[in-house]
Amino acid sequence: MPYIAIALGIVVLIFIAKTFRVVPQQHAYVIERLGRYHGTLNPGLNIVIPFIDRLAYRHDLREIPLDVPSQICITKDNTQLQVDGILYFQITDAKLASYGSSNYVMAITQLAQTTLRSVIGRMELDRTFEERDEINRTVVSALDEAASSWGVKVLRYEIKDLTPPKEILHAMQQQITAEREKRALIAASEGRKQEQINIATGERESSIKRSEGEKQAAINESEGAKQAAINNAEGEAEAIRLVARATAEAVHMVAQTVRQQGGLEAANLKLAEQYIAAFAELAKKGNTMILPTNAADVAGMVATAMQAVRQQPPSH
Repeated sequence: MPYIAIALGIVVLIFIAKTFRVVPQQHAYVIERLGRYHGTLNPGLNIVIPFIDRLAYRHDLREIPLDVPSQICITKDNTQLQVDGILYFQITDAKLASYGSSNYVMAITQLAQTTLRSVIGRMELDRTFEERDEINRTVVSALDEAASSWGVKVLRYEIKDLTPPKEILHAMQQQITAEREKRALIAASEGRKQEQINIATGERESSIKRSEGEKQAAINESEGAKQAAINNAEGEAEAIRLVARATAEAVHMVAQTVRQQGGLEAANLKLAEQYIAAFAELAKKGNTMILPTNAADVAGMVATAMQAVRQQPPSH
C-alpha cells in the first residue's frame, strides 16, 4: 500500500511537471498535439496537456550571427576572388521556422553563397573592392525575399575579406606604387607651376607699385616746382612792390626836403657833387672822355636840375 502511494505521488509530480511549461524571454516553443501543430508558447508560464501535447521545436528570437563559409568567386574579368562574410538574421515566425524548411540555417547559408557568387560575377575586380556596400545590400535583398517563407528576417550581410590571388595582389601593389609616384610627380609639378605663378604675380605687383611710386614722385615733383614758381613769382612781385614803394617814399622825402628852409641849397650842393663824381669816374675807366659843350658851366647844370625839381607838383 505505501508503495502504491509513492508511485501515485511520483506520477502526479511528473504529470504536474509536464503540465506547466516556462518559456524564457525572447524564445518561442512550438507545441504539437498528437503529431500536428497545435500552437506556439509565448514567454512565461504556459499549460499543456501531458502525454498529448509535445514540445517539438525551441526557437531563439534574438538576432543571430551566422558565419558564411569562405568561397571562391569569379569576377566579370575572369579573376578568382576568395570571399568570406557574415550574416545576421532573426526568427520572426516560429511556426514557419519549424515547418517552412527542414534546416533554415543551411538554406540561408547556401542561398547567401549562391547570391554572392552571382553578384560578384557581374562586377570587375576593381569594383568589388569599391562597392562592398552595394554587394551587401544586394545579398540581403535576395535573402530576405526568399527567407520570408521560412519565418526568418535577414537583417544584414557583411563581407569580411576579399582576397585575390597572390599574382593579382602583386600587380595591384605595383599599380598602387605607380599611382602614388604619379601623384607625387603631379604634386611637384603643380608646386613648381604655383611657384612660377606666385613669382610672376609678385613681380607684376612690384612693377605696378614702382610705376605708381614713380608717378606719384613725378606728381609731387611737379607740384613742388609749381609751388616754388608761385613762391618765386610772389617774392619777385613783393620785391618790386617794396622797391617801388621805397623809391616813391624817397622821392617824396626829397621833395619835402627841398621845400623846407635851406633844402634847395642842399640839393644844389648834392647834385653838383654827383655831377663832378660822375665825370671823375669816367676819367678813371678810359683814356677818352665825352664832355658836354657847356661842361665848364657847372653852376648852369645845377640850376637846370633844380629848375626841374621846383616844377614837380607838391605831394598830398
